[in-house]
Amino acid sequence: MTLEELNTAVYEKIFAEQQEFITELQNSSPKQVIEQAYELIIREDILLSFEENDLTAAQCKALLKEKKPLDKLFKAWENSENRHMDDIRDCIEAFADKLILQHKKDKDISR
Repeated sequence: MTLEELNTAVYEKIFAEQQEFITELQNSSPKQVIEQAYELIIREDILLSFEENDLTAAQCKALLKEKKPLDKLFKAWENSENRHMDDIRDCIEAFADKLILQHKKDKDISR
């Protein structure tokens, strides 16, 4: 297989795994869906990242050997040190600062 074909195979495998996960959620209670909403979103983000990121042949082959690579990728994400909450806080602060400037500008215009 070419590198492109390997990356496509990985994408297709995790896409199918995500579809199974969604089907399970659709057959779950609303409470269970809410409890797994975070996992659903992160898994979607992982899947999306495969559309933009090519792995090496060795990385593709390693993932293809796994029965449920998306599940393992999600668990790896949960256990990793990441900046997710830092990024959210940075976004909130930047947006609030933008609003402050906008409010000052609006106040100056109304004078």
